[in-house]
Amino acid sequence: MKGKQQNTVNVKIILICFFFLFLFLFLFLVIMRSTFPYPHSLIPNSTINQEPHCPNKCTKIPSSLSNALVHYATSNTTPQQTLQEISVSLKVLQNKSPCNFLVFGLGHDSLMWTSLNHGGHTVFLEEDESWIRHVKEEIPSLESYHVVYDTKRPQADQLHEIGMQEHCKQVGDPRFSKCQLALKSLPSLVYETQWDVIMVDAPTGYHDGAPGRMSAIYTAGLMARNKVNGLFGRAAREDQAYFNLPSHKSSLGTPFCPSA
Repeated sequence: MKGKQQNTVNVKIILICFFFLFLFLFLFLVIMRSTFPYPHSLIPNSTINQEPHCPNKCTKIPSSLSNALVHYATSNTTPQQTLQEISVSLKVLQNKSPCNFLVFGLGHDSLMWTSLNHGGHTVFLEEDESWIRHVKEEIPSLESYHVVYDTKRPQADQLHEIGMQEHCKQVGDPRFSKCQLALKSLPSLVYETQWDVIMVDAPTGYHDGAPGRMSAIYTAGLMARNKVNGLFGRAAREDQAYFNLPSHKSSLGTPFCPSA
């Protein structure tokens, strides 16, 4: 009888020990899991790759846009174009971007144009080398190239007559054009890229010593007739009274140089 009671006591002690051992292991695992989370190698791939739940699609603001916001928020300078002019260009880019976007001119609004064409390729052509260096110091991400113009604004009447000659109405690669208005020394990138949109906002044209925009408008129009989808420019220059930008909506039968 005594041996049976002793066996019963031993079994109870063993069960109690197992209970406390199990409780200790359970608490230990809980503490370890909260202190040292599982490494990715132990977590199923479906859990790692699972996107966070959002009521709407979760998107991160593009770096180009965030840089532009910070730049203009902390700058005392504003784009040279008016709201109305920018709105016209914006509508074109909203339709075409991301795209290949060529801009004649480099200014305070260049970062804005690059940001509006996020994911595309935006190139600026500028006449003033010192201005290019200044802008690149401030915004090194902009892609710009120096361009030399051999015209002067007072030549607008004479160049308009030249533009009416038959060899200036032929559509082709500007590098091989016989027309005096064609710009033949632009970077090879300009001629070899299929531009979706071209904007003419340069060169300078508000004084007699300035090159005027006759050659820029003609060359842009020549490239547009070849393969460009959209072409627009900022007017309000005397030299642009004759050299109107041909509409990108015009048919192929429209003369290259429409009447002013």
